[in-house]
Amino acid sequence: MTDPLVFVEGLSKRYDIGGATIQALADVSFSAAAGELLGVVGRSGSGKSTLMSILGLLDRPDAGRYYLKGREVANLSEDERAFIRNREIGFVFQMASLLSRSSAIENVEMPLIYAGLGSSERRRRARNALERVGLSGRMEHRPQQLSGGEQQRVAIARALVNDPLLILADEPTGALDSKTAESVLSLFEDLNRDGRTIVIVTHAPEVARRVSRRITVLDGRVINDDGAINTTSSSRTIASS
Repeated sequence: MTDPLVFVEGLSKRYDIGGATIQALADVSFSAAAGELLGVVGRSGSGKSTLMSILGLLDRPDAGRYYLKGREVANLSEDERAFIRNREIGFVFQMASLLSRSSAIENVEMPLIYAGLGSSERRRRARNALERVGLSGRMEHRPQQLSGGEQQRVAIARALVNDPLLILADEPTGALDSKTAESVLSLFEDLNRDGRTIVIVTHAPEVARRVSRRITVLDGRVINDDGAINTTSSSRTIASS
């Protein structure tokens, strides 16, 4: 069996807030294969965004293991984690968070600047990414000249531009009207059909229905996984590597 792209085992995370300890994650384990369209579903405060932060190497677990394409990444140095974030993980958040004084293509180029690519290669890749999300005619527009859905498509193009192993989307339709949200979800489905591995964090039932597999989180624990892959042999392989 091919090893999973994502393998997490026993992830736990606590936060101390105002003298109280909050158990954000408790013994979370699952695997995801390359090419999956996976939803992490749960109400606000369930721990799903904490899980995404750990998957995106924005935060560290207090306990547990996280392997990305067979490599343990949770306990790497900050520089190593930043390198992986830039080149192997793409992020899409609820708000597009675009630079207001930069054009769409300049916004998409930003990860490539951090990766050290030359200007001509940056422009080529950014142009291709914007074409892929249907914005070939809007590349020179600034965010204020774009609709909310177009801004989110720019954010998706920015997530794609480094050809990442994994795309993480945190409530990507939460700030959009229903028609615009539908077009963004359709784009994620198209990207998944192209072979992209996508994890969408959501509390919205209409979004959860669109993914091919759902992991439900409640009070920091996985309470349901409606399409778990067999991780036994993969766990043994990873643990012995």
